[in-house]
Amino acid sequence: MREQGTRDQWWLATLGRTIIWARLRVREAGTAEVFDSDGNTLGYDSEDTARAVLMDAEFISLDGMDADDALARGFTLDQIVPPDSSDDSRLRELMVQKIPSQH
Repeated sequence: MREQGTRDQWWLATLGRTIIWARLRVREAGTAEVFDSDGNTLGYDSEDTARAVLMDAEFISLDGMDADDALARGFTLDQIVPPDSSDDSRLRELMVQKIPSQH
């Protein structure tokens, strides 16, 4: 469950026709945590550190993605929606998704 004063950002990586999501949560105090597709929550001293770790792992911010970025990864922006659940144990099951086929 999201705490008051936090801000969530969705990041993704692609592997073939699969999207792997990561949730970057920035806390009011400026620290950050990443919830990954394995269900782990990894803490970081700052948003910048968490972003650097995600970028090193070849993740890209969904907010920073444009249509060309999406096409380069094999999908369009309207084909994908970040996973949604108020329960992190349920959310973990949704963190790996197949890219829908284009019709």
